[in-house]
Amino acid sequence: MDLVTMGETMAAFAPEEDGRLRYASSFRLRVAGAESNVAVGAARLGFSAGWISRVGADEFGQKILRELRADGVDVSAVAVDEDRRTGLLFKETRPGGETAVTYYRAGSAASALSLDGRAREQLRGARIVHLTGITPALGESCAQAVREAVSIAHESGAAVSFDPNIRRKLWGSRDFVFPVRSLAVQAVYVLLGREEAELLYGPLSPRELFGALARCGRLRALALKDGARGALVLSREELHEIPPFPCACVDPVGAGDAFDAGFLCASLEGLPLRDCGRWGAVLGAKATETRGDTDGYLSRRELEACLRRETEITR
Repeated sequence: MDLVTMGETMAAFAPEEDGRLRYASSFRLRVAGAESNVAVGAARLGFSAGWISRVGADEFGQKILRELRADGVDVSAVAVDEDRRTGLLFKETRPGGETAVTYYRAGSAASALSLDGRAREQLRGARIVHLTGITPALGESCAQAVREAVSIAHESGAAVSFDPNIRRKLWGSRDFVFPVRSLAVQAVYVLLGREEAELLYGPLSPRELFGALARCGRLRALALKDGARGALVLSREELHEIPPFPCACVDPVGAGDAFDAGFLCASLEGLPLRDCGRWGAVLGAKATETRGDTDGYLSRRELEACLRRETEITR
Protein backbone atom coordinates (compact mmCIF):
# COMPACT_ATOMS: atom_id res chain seq x y z
CA MET A 1 0.00 0.00 0.00
CA ASP A 2 1.28 3.47 -0.86
CA LEU A 3 0.28 5.29 2.31
CA VAL A 4 -1.14 4.27 5.69
CA THR A 5 -2.36 6.70 8.34
CA MET A 6 -3.57 6.19 11.90
CA GLY A 7 -5.69 8.33 14.21
CA GLU A 8 -9.14 9.40 15.33
CA THR A 9 -11.86 10.55 12.95
CA MET A 10 -15.06 12.07 14.32
CA ALA A 11 -18.57 12.88 13.27
CA ALA A 12 -18.45 16.65 12.74
CA PHE A 13 -21.44 18.95 13.08
CA ALA A 14 -21.25 22.38 11.47
CA PRO A 15 -24.10 24.93 11.51
CA GLU A 16 -25.66 25.75 8.18
CA GLU A 17 -24.91 29.42 8.86
CA ASP A 18 -21.89 31.22 10.32
CA GLY A 19 -22.04 32.49 13.87
CA ARG A 20 -22.08 31.24 17.45
CA LEU A 21 -23.34 27.73 18.09
CA ARG A 22 -25.87 29.08 20.57
CA TYR A 23 -27.81 30.61 17.69
CA ALA A 24 -27.65 27.58 15.38
CA SER A 25 -30.82 25.70 14.54
CA SER A 26 -29.68 23.36 11.75
CA PHE A 27 -26.44 21.46 11.20
CA ARG A 28 -24.60 19.65 8.42
CA LEU A 29 -23.06 16.31 9.41
CA ARG A 30 -19.61 15.62 7.99
CA VAL A 31 -16.56 13.49 8.77
CA ALA A 32 -13.41 15.08 10.21
CA GLY A 33 -10.00 13.72 11.13
CA ALA A 34 -6.51 14.93 10.21
CA GLU A 35 -5.11 11.49 9.45
CA SER A 36 -8.09 10.21 7.46
CA ASN A 37 -8.05 13.52 5.55
CA VAL A 38 -4.55 12.67 4.32
CA ALA A 39 -5.71 9.17 3.34
CA VAL A 40 -8.64 10.67 1.39
CA GLY A 41 -6.31 13.14 -0.31
CA ALA A 42 -4.01 10.33 -1.43
CA ALA A 43 -6.88 8.12 -2.61
CA ARG A 44 -8.42 10.97 -4.62
CA LEU A 45 -5.09 11.28 -6.43
CA GLY A 46 -5.17 7.58 -7.33
CA PHE A 47 -2.81 6.21 -4.68
CA SER A 48 -3.65 3.29 -2.42
CA ALA A 49 -4.32 4.50 1.11
CA GLY A 50 -5.28 2.82 4.36
CA TRP A 51 -6.54 4.25 7.64
CA ILE A 52 -6.10 2.54 11.01
CA SER A 53 -8.43 3.53 13.83
CA ARG A 54 -11.26 2.57 16.14
CA VAL A 55 -14.89 3.69 15.90
CA GLY A 56 -17.95 3.01 17.99
CA ALA A 57 -20.61 0.46 17.05
CA ASP A 58 -22.99 3.34 16.36
CA GLU A 59 -24.41 5.24 13.42
CA PHE A 60 -21.61 7.81 13.52
CA GLY A 61 -19.02 5.07 13.25
CA GLN A 62 -20.87 3.62 10.28
CA LYS A 63 -21.06 7.08 8.69
CA ILE A 64 -17.28 7.46 8.95
CA LEU A 65 -16.55 4.00 7.52
CA ARG A 66 -19.06 4.48 4.70
CA GLU A 67 -17.65 7.83 3.61
CA LEU A 68 -14.02 6.75 3.70
CA ARG A 69 -14.81 3.58 1.74
CA ALA A 70 -16.62 5.73 -0.83
CA ASP A 71 -13.44 7.78 -1.22
CA GLY A 72 -11.39 4.65 -1.86
CA VAL A 73 -9.69 4.43 1.54
CA ASP A 74 -8.99 0.93 2.88
CA VAL A 75 -10.68 0.69 6.30
CA SER A 76 -10.12 -3.04 6.83
CA ALA A 77 -7.82 -2.32 9.81
CA VAL A 78 -10.42 -0.20 11.65
CA ALA A 79 -11.77 -1.86 14.80
CA VAL A 80 -15.40 -1.42 15.86
CA ASP A 81 -15.78 -0.92 19.61
CA GLU A 82 -18.98 -2.27 21.17
CA ASP A 83 -18.45 -0.42 24.45
CA ARG A 84 -17.28 3.06 23.48
CA ARG A 85 -18.85 5.71 21.28
CA THR A 86 -17.50 7.47 18.21
CA GLY A 87 -16.07 10.91 19.01
CA LEU A 88 -17.93 14.07 18.02
CA LEU A 89 -16.98 17.65 17.28
CA PHE A 90 -18.97 20.81 16.75
CA LYS A 91 -17.50 23.51 14.54
CA GLU A 92 -18.44 27.16 14.41
CA THR A 93 -17.31 30.02 12.22
CA ARG A 94 -17.21 33.13 14.39
CA PRO A 95 -17.49 36.74 13.21
CA GLY A 96 -14.38 37.62 11.25
CA GLY A 97 -14.03 34.10 9.82
CA GLU A 98 -12.29 32.51 12.83
CA THR A 99 -13.00 28.77 13.15
CA ALA A 100 -13.56 27.30 16.62
CA VAL A 101 -14.02 23.64 17.51
CA THR A 102 -15.66 21.99 20.52
CA TYR A 103 -14.70 18.33 21.07
CA TYR A 104 -16.69 15.51 22.61
CA ARG A 105 -14.03 12.81 22.33
CA ALA A 106 -13.00 11.97 25.92
CA GLY A 107 -13.46 8.21 26.38
CA SER A 108 -14.22 7.74 22.68
CA ALA A 109 -13.59 4.49 20.85
CA ALA A 110 -10.46 5.91 19.25
CA SER A 111 -9.04 6.91 22.63
CA ALA A 112 -8.58 3.17 23.24
CA LEU A 113 -6.75 2.65 19.94
CA SER A 114 -4.25 -0.21 19.83
CA LEU A 115 -2.67 -2.22 17.05
CA ASP A 116 -4.08 -5.65 16.23
CA GLY A 117 -2.80 -8.12 13.65
CA ARG A 118 -4.61 -6.45 10.75
CA ALA A 119 -3.20 -3.05 11.62
CA ARG A 120 0.34 -4.36 11.98
CA GLU A 121 0.08 -6.15 8.63
CA GLN A 122 -1.11 -2.97 6.93
CA LEU A 123 1.73 -0.95 8.45
CA ARG A 124 4.29 -3.51 7.30
CA GLY A 125 3.03 -3.22 3.73
CA ALA A 126 3.13 0.59 3.58
CA ARG A 127 5.56 2.73 1.61
CA ILE A 128 4.79 5.75 3.80
CA VAL A 129 3.32 5.73 7.33
CA HIS A 130 1.81 9.13 8.14
CA LEU A 131 1.31 10.09 11.80
CA THR A 132 0.40 13.24 13.70
CA GLY A 133 0.84 14.71 17.15
CA ILE A 134 -2.92 14.48 17.72
CA THR A 135 -3.02 10.74 18.34
CA PRO A 136 -0.61 10.55 21.31
CA ALA A 137 -2.61 13.36 22.97
CA LEU A 138 -5.65 11.09 23.18
CA GLY A 139 -4.26 8.76 25.87
CA GLU A 140 -1.52 6.33 26.76
CA SER A 141 -2.85 3.46 24.62
CA CYS A 142 -2.85 5.81 21.61
CA ALA A 143 0.66 7.03 22.39
CA GLN A 144 1.85 3.43 22.63
CA ALA A 145 0.16 2.59 19.31
CA VAL A 146 2.00 5.48 17.65
CA ARG A 147 5.34 4.34 19.07
CA GLU A 148 4.67 0.81 17.85
CA ALA A 149 3.65 2.06 14.40
CA VAL A 150 6.94 3.98 14.13
CA SER A 151 8.89 0.89 15.14
CA ILE A 152 7.08 -1.29 12.57
CA ALA A 153 7.68 1.30 9.85
CA HIS A 154 11.40 1.43 10.61
CA GLU A 155 11.68 -2.36 10.64
CA SER A 156 9.81 -2.75 7.34
CA GLY A 157 11.62 0.06 5.54
CA ALA A 158 8.63 2.42 5.27
CA ALA A 159 9.21 6.16 5.38
CA VAL A 160 7.61 7.83 8.41
CA SER A 161 5.86 11.14 7.78
CA PHE A 162 4.96 13.35 10.73
CA ASP A 163 2.79 16.45 11.10
CA PRO A 164 2.66 17.80 14.68
CA ASN A 165 -0.90 19.13 14.20
CA ILE A 166 -0.80 20.55 17.71
CA ARG A 167 -4.21 20.69 19.40
CA ARG A 168 -3.79 22.60 22.67
CA LYS A 169 -7.30 21.64 23.82
CA LEU A 170 -6.36 17.96 23.72
CA TRP A 171 -3.06 18.32 25.55
CA GLY A 172 -4.53 20.56 28.23
CA SER A 173 -1.93 21.28 30.91
CA ARG A 174 0.27 18.36 29.83
CA ASP A 175 3.61 18.99 28.17
CA PHE A 176 3.37 18.42 24.44
CA VAL A 177 6.75 19.73 23.34
CA PHE A 178 8.81 16.72 24.40
CA PRO A 179 6.51 13.95 23.03
CA VAL A 180 5.95 15.78 19.74
CA ARG A 181 9.64 16.52 19.23
CA SER A 182 10.43 12.89 20.09
CA LEU A 183 8.21 11.75 17.23
CA ALA A 184 9.51 14.34 14.78
CA VAL A 185 13.05 12.97 14.93
CA GLN A 186 11.73 9.53 13.92
CA ALA A 187 10.39 10.85 10.61
CA VAL A 188 11.77 11.01 7.09
CA TYR A 189 9.27 13.77 6.23
CA VAL A 190 8.33 16.47 8.75
CA LEU A 191 5.44 18.69 7.63
CA LEU A 192 4.48 21.49 10.00
CA GLY A 193 3.17 25.01 10.19
CA ARG A 194 5.51 27.93 10.78
CA GLU A 195 3.76 28.81 14.05
CA GLU A 196 4.08 25.20 15.22
CA ALA A 197 7.76 25.24 14.36
CA GLU A 198 8.37 28.27 16.59
CA LEU A 199 6.23 26.81 19.36
CA LEU A 200 8.20 23.56 19.33
CA TYR A 201 11.73 24.75 18.50
CA GLY A 202 11.89 28.47 19.09
CA PRO A 203 13.04 31.12 16.58
CA LEU A 204 15.26 28.92 14.41
CA SER A 205 15.77 29.65 10.73
CA PRO A 206 14.53 26.96 8.33
CA ARG A 207 18.10 25.78 7.75
CA GLU A 208 18.78 25.66 11.48
CA LEU A 209 15.57 23.72 12.08
CA PHE A 210 16.44 21.24 9.34
CA GLY A 211 19.90 20.81 10.81
CA ALA A 212 18.55 20.21 14.32
CA LEU A 213 16.11 17.56 13.10
CA ALA A 214 18.60 15.93 10.75
CA ARG A 215 21.30 15.68 13.42
CA CYS A 216 18.97 13.82 15.74
CA GLY A 217 17.08 11.65 13.29
CA ARG A 218 16.29 10.41 9.78
CA LEU A 219 15.04 13.60 8.14
CA ARG A 220 15.03 13.72 4.35
CA ALA A 221 12.68 16.64 3.68
CA LEU A 222 11.07 19.40 5.73
CA ALA A 223 8.02 21.46 4.78
CA LEU A 224 7.09 24.67 6.58
CA LYS A 225 3.48 25.54 5.78
CA ASP A 226 2.50 29.18 6.08
CA GLY A 227 -1.12 29.35 4.96
CA ALA A 228 -1.93 32.11 2.49
CA ARG A 229 1.77 33.02 2.34
CA GLY A 230 2.71 29.71 0.76
CA ALA A 231 5.32 27.25 2.04
CA LEU A 232 9.00 26.53 2.24
CA VAL A 233 10.38 23.07 1.43
CA LEU A 234 13.94 22.05 2.05
CA SER A 235 16.35 19.14 2.15
CA ARG A 236 20.03 19.01 3.01
CA GLU A 237 20.92 20.26 -0.49
CA GLU A 238 17.86 22.31 -1.52
CA LEU A 239 15.59 25.09 -0.33
CA HIS A 240 12.56 26.26 -2.30
CA GLU A 241 9.97 28.92 -1.61
CA ILE A 242 6.58 27.69 -2.80
CA PRO A 243 4.21 30.56 -3.64
CA PRO A 244 0.56 30.24 -2.62
CA PHE A 245 -1.74 28.91 -5.32
CA PRO A 246 -4.59 31.33 -6.14
CA CYS A 247 -7.86 30.43 -4.42
CA ALA A 248 -11.05 31.91 -2.99
CA CYS A 249 -10.86 30.80 0.64
CA VAL A 250 -14.14 29.79 2.29
CA ASP A 251 -12.88 27.55 5.11
CA PRO A 252 -9.19 26.83 5.86
CA VAL A 253 -9.85 23.63 7.85
CA GLY A 254 -8.32 20.62 6.11
CA ALA A 255 -5.86 22.63 4.04
CA GLY A 256 -2.79 21.49 5.96
CA ASP A 257 -3.80 17.85 5.60
CA ALA A 258 -4.36 18.36 1.86
CA PHE A 259 -0.86 19.85 1.60
CA ASP A 260 0.51 16.76 3.36
CA ALA A 261 -1.30 14.43 0.96
CA GLY A 262 -0.03 16.29 -2.08
CA PHE A 263 3.55 16.50 -0.83
CA LEU A 264 3.68 12.81 0.12
CA CYS A 265 2.06 11.58 -3.09
CA ALA A 266 4.52 13.58 -5.18
CA SER A 267 7.29 12.01 -3.10
CA LEU A 268 5.88 8.57 -3.89
CA GLU A 269 6.08 9.51 -7.58
CA GLY A 270 9.76 10.31 -7.11
CA LEU A 271 9.27 13.95 -8.13
CA PRO A 272 11.78 16.70 -7.27
CA LEU A 273 11.36 18.46 -3.94
CA ARG A 274 10.06 21.67 -5.55
CA ASP A 275 7.29 19.71 -7.29
CA CYS A 276 6.38 18.00 -4.00
CA GLY A 277 5.86 21.46 -2.55
CA ARG A 278 3.84 22.58 -5.58
CA TRP A 279 1.50 19.57 -5.31
CA GLY A 280 1.00 20.34 -1.65
CA ALA A 281 0.37 24.04 -2.26
CA VAL A 282 -2.25 23.39 -4.96
CA LEU A 283 -4.13 20.80 -2.94
CA GLY A 284 -4.00 22.92 0.19
CA ALA A 285 -5.30 26.00 -1.60
CA LYS A 286 -8.17 24.23 -3.35
CA ALA A 287 -9.19 22.57 -0.08
CA THR A 288 -10.05 25.99 1.34
CA GLU A 289 -12.63 26.74 -1.33
CA THR A 290 -15.36 24.55 0.17
CA ARG A 291 -16.88 23.75 3.54
CA GLY A 292 -15.91 20.43 5.04
CA ASP A 293 -12.47 18.95 5.57
CA THR A 294 -12.18 17.08 2.27
CA ASP A 295 -14.96 18.43 0.05
CA GLY A 296 -12.46 20.40 -2.02
CA TYR A 297 -9.77 17.72 -2.35
CA LEU A 298 -8.75 17.18 -5.97
CA SER A 299 -8.53 14.21 -8.29
CA ARG A 300 -5.31 13.59 -10.21
CA ARG A 301 -6.82 15.07 -13.36
CA GLU A 302 -7.92 18.19 -11.51
CA LEU A 303 -4.51 18.57 -9.89
CA GLU A 304 -2.73 18.30 -13.23
CA ALA A 305 -5.07 20.90 -14.74
CA CYS A 306 -4.29 23.29 -11.88
CA LEU A 307 -0.58 22.72 -12.29
CA ARG A 308 -0.98 23.66 -15.96
CA ARG A 309 -3.19 26.58 -14.87
CA GLU A 310 -6.01 25.38 -17.08
CA THR A 311 -9.59 26.54 -16.63
CA GLU A 312 -12.15 23.73 -16.67
CA ILE A 313 -14.96 24.14 -19.20
CA THR A 314 -18.13 23.18 -17.35
CA ARG A 315 -20.82 24.20 -19.87
